Amino acid sequence: MTAMTLRAATAAAVLAATALLGLAPLAAAAPGGPVPQPEAATAENRAAAERAATAPDTLATLSRFFAREGKVSLTAAQPRIEGGAIPVNHLSPEFVAGRAGAPVARLEFLASRAVSSDGQQAALWTARTEAGWQVVNIATGDDEFRYARLGAQKLPGGTVFREPQIDAWYVTGGSRVLPLDEDAVRAVGAGGTSLDAYRARVAGAYGDKLPGSSYAARGMAGGYAEVPAGGDATPVAAAAAGAGALALGGGGLLMVRRRRAVGA
Repeated sequence: MTAMTLRAATAAAVLAATALLGLAPLAAAAPGGPVPQPEAATAENRAAAERAATAPDTLATLSRFFAREGKVSLTAAQPRIEGGAIPVNHLSPEFVAGRAGAPVARLEFLASRAVSSDGQQAALWTARTEAGWQVVNIATGDDEFRYARLGAQKLPGGTVFREPQIDAWYVTGGSRVLPLDEDAVRAVGAGGTSLDAYRARVAGAYGDKLPGSSYAARGMAGGYAEVPAGGDATPVAAAAAGAGALALGGGGLLMVRRRRAVGA
């Protein structure tokens, strides 16, 4: 599975996934377009995200989430939030477009680690919406926290980010981009690459798919999405699979599990 998307397609998948669990629709649903996320995860932003993650309604939603496959009962799930909210950065379209001074990654959402009584883990994605900071998605596993830890070990002080199109995680600092998982190793090599070389690679891969391109004009998930070769996934389906999101439809639950990188 390499069908990964950035903000527009992920937003579409989350919108399709909110009805049953009662999560807040991602801000892209607003007529005026997506609500911009802050440039940095300030203490105030983190506190707001943590309040949303620990709200009684969120914990009730988490109980249903962890009980969805019968691994634990609804009453026994007893979800808890461990630690504070952390920033999750994605590859920046401005960087891909070659905009002068654009950072390689931008803040996409804040993640809080949720744990159930039987040890299941999930990431609560919290974003700034028109109604304030709200939980907009729940994803299985601990990718966000694991790669943050790996990045800090590999390059202290660096910025950890994800290239969703290929589900690759990196850490960058100075003029280097270093891989954190197997997908990233395949993209830039085990020793990493220079920032300039990485920019050239992503510009070649995605430069014609940015918002405003003819690709976008054809309605392909806002112009920044990929569908697996030979596959028949729609942009929304690709977004749900790529994000490892909880997709809801017809009153039922469909869990698309995230891959676990070997050795990560």
